[in-house]
Amino acid sequence: MKRNKILITSLVILGLVAIFKFVACVTPEKPGDSALNSDAANKVYVAPGEYDEFYGFFSGGFSGQVSVYGLPSGRLLKVIPVFSQDAEKGYGYNEETKPLLNTSFGFVPWDDAHHPELSQTNGETDGRWLFINGNNTPRIARIDLTTFETAEIIEIPNSGGNHSSPFTTQNTEYVVAGTRFGVPYPQKDVAIDSYAENFKGMLSYIKVDEKGHMDIAFQILLPAFDYDLAHSGKGKSDGWTFFTSYNTEQKHDLLEVNASQNDKDFIAAVNWKKAEEYVAQGKFKEIPANYYINRYDDDTHTATSNLKKTVKVLTPEDCPGLVYFLPTPKSPHGVDVDPSGEYIIGNGKLSADLTVHSFTNMLSAIENQEYETTIAGVPVLKYDKVVGGVVVKPGLGPLHTEFDNEGNAYTTFFISSEVVKWKLGTWEVLDRIPTYYSVGHLMIPGGDSHKPDGKYLVALNKITKDRYLPTGPEMNHSAQLYDISGDKMKLLLDFPTVGEPHYAQGIAASKLISNSKKIFKLEDNQHPYRALGEKETKVVRDGNIVHVYMTTIRSHFAPDNIEGIKVGDKVYFHVTNLEQDFDVPHGFAVQGARNAELLIMPGQTETLFWMPEREGVFPFYCTDFCSALHQEMQGYVRVSPANANTPLKWSTGEPES
Repeated sequence: MKRNKILITSLVILGLVAIFKFVACVTPEKPGDSALNSDAANKVYVAPGEYDEFYGFFSGGFSGQVSVYGLPSGRLLKVIPVFSQDAEKGYGYNEETKPLLNTSFGFVPWDDAHHPELSQTNGETDGRWLFINGNNTPRIARIDLTTFETAEIIEIPNSGGNHSSPFTTQNTEYVVAGTRFGVPYPQKDVAIDSYAENFKGMLSYIKVDEKGHMDIAFQILLPAFDYDLAHSGKGKSDGWTFFTSYNTEQKHDLLEVNASQNDKDFIAAVNWKKAEEYVAQGKFKEIPANYYINRYDDDTHTATSNLKKTVKVLTPEDCPGLVYFLPTPKSPHGVDVDPSGEYIIGNGKLSADLTVHSFTNMLSAIENQEYETTIAGVPVLKYDKVVGGVVVKPGLGPLHTEFDNEGNAYTTFFISSEVVKWKLGTWEVLDRIPTYYSVGHLMIPGGDSHKPDGKYLVALNKITKDRYLPTGPEMNHSAQLYDISGDKMKLLLDFPTVGEPHYAQGIAASKLISNSKKIFKLEDNQHPYRALGEKETKVVRDGNIVHVYMTTIRSHFAPDNIEGIKVGDKVYFHVTNLEQDFDVPHGFAVQGARNAELLIMPGQTETLFWMPEREGVFPFYCTDFCSALHQEMQGYVRVSPANANTPLKWSTGEPES
């Protein structure tokens, strides 16, 4: 039987590949041909000194970072380190940011970053924060969009593969996190083939307060399906979140076959406002679960870690009306909610059609108790009672859908490598355009919000091959920019991306520019080892621990000569950038340091740890070009034997001590 299943699956895959090759043959556009509109260059050109209209935030996938591009130019503006150490900025290396990468597993300096999500107010992007998930060691990060730096990372317990994350509710009351992999609950040593008995799925709701601080409000215990992606409702569906799931067969091996047996899988519809009521009524169980909340403080310029030890868990059997399952054709990947909140699109990867559920129909089916069955306390609604429409045979391998401001939807098709435009309500296909190649996610600025901008569409493609100059066996992934302002989509630009983008978010630059922080004010600096002027610089020994209170300003360090350091000392260079001018960071590096440079913003204090292991005189210098005398911005540290009596002294120019 298993061999038959494998054979059938192989034949299906071969058939899809054959169709894909056929599609490729009949759409032979290549770089520079008619697929590229003749006025494309004018539409993407941003003149020197002018700004792009939109910011695009792209997940870095296996890089663990977020990359920021200007749109329509495709210019790379910044790479924001989130889950990965970054030597360019000293992130995860300096003492201030190391705590952001703490987890219950220890210090974890990498993750697989998938889905950026902008904060929203009344269902519209508001430009305050950007959230992104860590998939491997389940985490969610919050990026402060005044500084474009990681401000907080929270760990998600009882989860494996934090994929359906971190999609916001309409007013950013919550970000959500669903486990892609069923895991033992509670986590323990059990046989893998006891999956159906011992493994569970968990959906987490992380509360976000007015400052952006996150904590787990509650978790919902569900069967061990694989919860793949999510989106929360808006407008009429505000108060609900929708999670796709596959592997409703609850298998644990050869999932490409064994998790593709059921005709339909489910979208889990969660009534989170009902969940709040149940939590208030005490219907939860307090469950042991270790997880860290790591927060960076802009006043102290330092992150701290807080270990939490329990979570509140709700179970559908104890909480009627909390969760419903909407049957959805085979292996749905993305789930997307249109701007009105009425339509919920389930992108069934192995379905020939595109299924659209109606929120109004869903409520009616719930009210009339039109259930097919119940699974673990969760009613399964009747398929024909919740469907609002079907887009018939639009393409092969649907993955994700976003929306414009004219009532149109745009869906990516991985196998046929195209984006298809269709009409909400009539379900008719309006246009299609090829991508190069194998498109995954797509992004329209504001396209998953109540108010899409609807001017551009970005396709995030997995394969580039002939798009760029070859760079060995691997090439960067590709983003392609399309003009969707008219009836027909037009390809304008493609550009390589950092890492493997899984999703992107776009926002009008006007929503961010006015709030962008230019400097950290020195008078607000509350770092415990700050030096707010050269008169406050000093070197302090406490046993074998040495603290250097240092300042930097164009174009020297204070102190720039230090003696009395000994082999084996633990030396902390606390460097305060005294500049109060926009775009004048300073760097700091010392020979023999086994971490990375510091990159210190104006008014900021950062700390580099250095433990000398040999005698000598070692230079330090500014690593970030800052003035015409940048090369002169340097100094020396003298290191004496561990048992030496070399006096501790320091100076800038004339000795001060």
